[in-house]
Amino acid sequence: MHAITEHAPCVEGYAGTGEGNTYSCSNLDLHSFTPHAELGSETGIGNDVWGWSHAEADVTREFALVGETDGTAFVEVLSSGRIAYLGRLPTQTFRSVWRDIKVVGNHAYIGSEALAHGIQVFDLTKLLDVSLAAQPKVFSIKTDMAAHYNSLPLGASHNIVSHEKKNLIVAVGSIPRNHSCAAGLIFVDVTDPTNPASAGCAGADGYVHDAQCLTYYGPHTEYVGTDICYAFNEDSFTIYNITDPAEAVVVSTTPYYGVSYAHQGWVVDERDQSYLLLDDELDEMKQRGWANTSHTVTYIWDIKDLAQPVLTGHYTSPVKSIDHNLYVHNGWAYESNYKSGLRIVDVSSVARDPTGGAFTEVAFFDVHPEDDAVGGEATFGGSWSVYPYFASGYIVVNSIERGLFVVKYSGA
Repeated sequence: MHAITEHAPCVEGYAGTGEGNTYSCSNLDLHSFTPHAELGSETGIGNDVWGWSHAEADVTREFALVGETDGTAFVEVLSSGRIAYLGRLPTQTFRSVWRDIKVVGNHAYIGSEALAHGIQVFDLTKLLDVSLAAQPKVFSIKTDMAAHYNSLPLGASHNIVSHEKKNLIVAVGSIPRNHSCAAGLIFVDVTDPTNPASAGCAGADGYVHDAQCLTYYGPHTEYVGTDICYAFNEDSFTIYNITDPAEAVVVSTTPYYGVSYAHQGWVVDERDQSYLLLDDELDEMKQRGWANTSHTVTYIWDIKDLAQPVLTGHYTSPVKSIDHNLYVHNGWAYESNYKSGLRIVDVSSVARDPTGGAFTEVAFFDVHPEDDAVGGEATFGGSWSVYPYFASGYIVVNSIERGLFVVKYSGA
């Protein structure tokens, strides 16, 4: 397995450069692949990925923030689709399988399940120094961070959630669960990123694994103008009103058919929050409900009434795999489905058919070829996460075992 620095188009279902480095695909070209070792990681194991764009003088530069068990690597995604490795920020304390990154403004907020890690605050404008491309820098956890927020219970969190319009970072999945915040939503005000401040917590429904927090625009009239968190709490889909984080309240808590581990989800449209997609991390492995064949299942929720969400249907992937993280952009769901890689599903039909019957897969890029011959496996490995929001159209996928893939849609 070696780096790929030349455009490798998806031709007759495959892209890559030879044995062990060729990947099955459809409508997604490979523009570069960089192993974790070439991003400065000693462990060579990846996890989360997020992105940041900076516009100046009609030039927009795009950067990927690549999570690894021993820190965060920073790369620039160039106009060719190649990447320039700029440097890395080591883990604050210990190595951990779990690291999560979000961005508010020009700062990255990095959490981990490593004890005493807290939230690292890194000023991303440091990456604009063009000399870093020639001489990548290992940034210091003592002198190069904007701040270190270490007021979380035991300093650990499973995921970091951002609400950019509210200058709010939300840590979820903290340790221990019997803390007064019950491993729920822990709010951090980052209006001044150099001085993050506690803004309260919401522990009423216990442990939160992941969430999406947004300003609410409708259609539920009662909540227009409030701030809502859609949370995924292991055994339920839970909705919170966090307009005042210090007095956050649960709007609804809803279990669902086939629930095994409510993991993560995303609204289909942030301006009209009528529908939401949810991924359950263990239903395929346990072959429960609609996932009884181990093919990846995406759950479809009608959330027009926040107090009474309704599960209206599901979409089943053509291949076996566990789902992990999904994000929606312009009517397409970008699903990071572990060993089946990135699957892009057109979900724009949801309003006219909320059963999911008209959902269609429009592209895929499989970063884990080892199980292709058996039609996929519902086991852990492969792609951890995806970031699909760059204006250039480049999509970054972070693989656990391999490294960072940069792909781009090439279909009609």
